[in-house]
Amino acid sequence: MYKVGIIGPESTGKSALARYLSKRYGGVLVEEYARRYVEEKGTTEVSYEELCEIARRQIEEIKAVSYQLSDISFFDTELIVTKVWFEYAFGRVPEWLNEAIKTYPMDVYLLTYPDIAWVPDPARSNGSDEIRKELFDRYEAEIQALDVPYYIIRHEDND
Repeated sequence: MYKVGIIGPESTGKSALARYLSKRYGGVLVEEYARRYVEEKGTTEVSYEELCEIARRQIEEIKAVSYQLSDISFFDTELIVTKVWFEYAFGRVPEWLNEAIKTYPMDVYLLTYPDIAWVPDPARSNGSDEIRKELFDRYEAEIQALDVPYYIIRHEDND
């Protein structure tokens, strides 16, 4: 199965893009688990242990997709986002997460650029332009270190 990781800063169109592509190409959509987690919890504040739980669940979702009968899957965020979240919030990353990123690689990444206005919602907390650009740069560096193909998705203003 061909795996497409759709990653980027908050409020850059990842979920909409993942839904569109999965419908357009008849692929499996793996929705963002962290969003569901923080929405159920009612806050974007998570502990190191809770983030470990989120990462483990994401790994299980990646494993589960391999049993699907589709040729392609679209991941609305994945392990790189979680790794960067660990670094940003806690200054450390569990080694098992680094290993999982290597063990369950994406075939290609679509990296969404933060050129769309940030829209607040209960599952978002990083709305400043500076933070969004910093996170974008971190995601891009992680992808480049993996030596996996990627494309930057930018918003085009048709006005």
